[in-house]
Amino acid sequence: MSSTELPETLAAAVPRVSAVRVADGERLRSVALPGLDLNVRSRPPTRPGLPYALYVHGLGGSSQNWSDLMPLLADVVDGEAVDLPGFGDSPPPGDRNYSITAHARAVVRLLDAGGHRAVHLFGNSMGGAVATRVAAARPDLVRTLTLVSPALPEIRVQRNAVPTALLALPGVATMFGRMTREWSAEQRTRGVMALCYGDPSRVSEEGLRNAVAEMERRQRLPYFWEAMTRSARGLVDAYTLGGQQGLWRQAERVLAPTLLVYGGRDQLVSYRMARKASDAFRDSRLLTLPDAGHVAMMEYPEVVAEAARSLIEESERATDETNGRPARNDGGEGGVFGAVGDNGGHDDAHHEGDNDSGGS
Repeated sequence: MSSTELPETLAAAVPRVSAVRVADGERLRSVALPGLDLNVRSRPPTRPGLPYALYVHGLGGSSQNWSDLMPLLADVVDGEAVDLPGFGDSPPPGDRNYSITAHARAVVRLLDAGGHRAVHLFGNSMGGAVATRVAAARPDLVRTLTLVSPALPEIRVQRNAVPTALLALPGVATMFGRMTREWSAEQRTRGVMALCYGDPSRVSEEGLRNAVAEMERRQRLPYFWEAMTRSARGLVDAYTLGGQQGLWRQAERVLAPTLLVYGGRDQLVSYRMARKASDAFRDSRLLTLPDAGHVAMMEYPEVVAEAARSLIEESERATDETNGRPARNDGGEGGVFGAVGDNGGHDDAHHEGDNDSGGS
C-alpha cells in the first residue's frame, strides 16, 4: 500500500486535526449521508425565502474559496459552499472514490437530502467539471450554472497544468512529497498562489496568513495526498471519456442558463477555451477578466458577483413569469452517472476590474 492510501476503516474515521477557519458571519455544519460526511459552509441570507445556491470548489481547494463571493450575493441567494469528500473539513469518502462522477454524485446526494430543487450552482475548476456533470445529469436540480475557469478537456494542455496531470500517476505524489519535505507551509502556499492568481501581490497579509494556516492544517491530515492524487486521477480519467460521458458532450446537454468566467492570466485553464465553452453551453453568457488567474471569484469577487447576480435575477424573473420551474429532460441520473466508470444564443461581457489560495 502506497503512502497516499489509507485502509477503508481508517479513511472513514480520520480525526480532524484542528478547526478550520470560519469567517465572520459564516456557519459550518456537517451533513451525514451513507458512506459520506460533508462539511458545509453557509452565510445566512439577508432575508428569508431566497432561492438556494451551492458553491463547489476545485482540486486542492475548499469551501473557503467562496468566502469572498458569498456575502456579495447574500441578498439574492441563500448560499452554501460544500467541502468535497477529502477536502476542507470533509473526511474521505467511505469507498475512497474521488472520480468526477463520485464528486458529482456527492453534490446530487447533498441537494437531494436537503430537498433542494432548481438551485443556482457554482463551480470552479474541477468543481466546474463536477457542476457540469450535475447539470447534465439532473437538469431538474439546476436553475442556473456559474462556472469559473471550468476544468474541461483541452487538446493543448497549459504547460503549468502538466504537474497536476502527473500527480495522477502512481508514485509521483510520494516522490513529490519527499522532494518537498523541507518546504514550509508558507513556501507551499506562495507557490499555489503564484500558480492560481493572476497577480499574487494583490493578496492581503491577512489573506496570506489565513492561507498559510490552512495549508499547515491540511498537511497534518493523513489523507491529504490521497485526496489530491485520486481526485487528479479522476479528473484525468474524465478528460479521456468519449461519447455521452465526455465533458464537452455533457456541456452541450446542459439546459440551465450558464455564466462562464475566464481569466486572461489563468495558468491552468487556457483563456482560449472561453469561446469553445461559450459555443458548447447552449444558453451561455461569457465574462472575461484579462487580469484574473484561475480563481476569479477570489481575485475579483465584486465583478463576478455582479455578473452572477444578473444571471440569477434574470432567471428568477423568468421563473416568476411562468409560475413554474425548469422541466426535467431525458438526461436522468442513470444516463450519466450509471454508465460512467469510477476509476479511481450567447451574451459576451468583457470586464476589467480592480480588485486567500485557490485550488485547481
